[in-house]
Amino acid sequence: MAKKSKKMQDALKKVDTTKSYSAAEAVALAQDTNIAKFDATVEVAYHLNVDPKKADQQIRGAVVLPNGTGKKQTVLVFAKGEKAKEAEAAGADFVGEADLVEKIQGGWFDFDVVVATPDMMAQVGRLGRVLGPKGLMPNPKTGTVTMDVTKAVEEVKAGKVTYRVDKAGNVHVPIGKVSFDAEKLEENFRTIHDIIVKAKPAATKGTYIKNLAVTTTFGPGIKVDPSSI
Repeated sequence: MAKKSKKMQDALKKVDTTKSYSAAEAVALAQDTNIAKFDATVEVAYHLNVDPKKADQQIRGAVVLPNGTGKKQTVLVFAKGEKAKEAEAAGADFVGEADLVEKIQGGWFDFDVVVATPDMMAQVGRLGRVLGPKGLMPNPKTGTVTMDVTKAVEEVKAGKVTYRVDKAGNVHVPIGKVSFDAEKLEENFRTIHDIIVKAKPAATKGTYIKNLAVTTTFGPGIKVDPSSI
């Protein structure tokens, strides 16, 4: 087992692992225990009582955080004609058709989000094996397969995040940067939390949110009491 650095050991001393903190306390503590030398991302992690193998228990979607993520997102749009012009006008970083498909097949991935109009999905579908594992495949559920490319691009640029439950029932979502005001991080946290709570499947019995924590890129995990949000 790798030995923890002195910075990490000092950070861990500030966290009471037997306690579930309020959302406000957890956010403040996450900022205080950040050990990265850069403006680290603050993330919330949910462990849910769901069975992702069942279609009716898939927790997935997207939301625009009220205070953004603090990260500049590079957007690629698959569109043609007037829709391509709309995407460019909205601020898309890359817009194209078959040319971009070939470029990606060649190993190019200098983008963070992919948007596509429905009529382009036949071509984009050829990229499923490379975009899928990276979580970049456009999907109607996250608003990235749409004819309204202007709205899609503007939302991503404004701080839209996607969330999806993994095979183990976990959902990880960024809520901003360590440099954010604590109040802004809390507001982003509440926005995500409300959506996760509303997404509770009807089939789920007992405790829905089994565990909830806040952490920074290299910092310790801090347990949060869901009822405090």
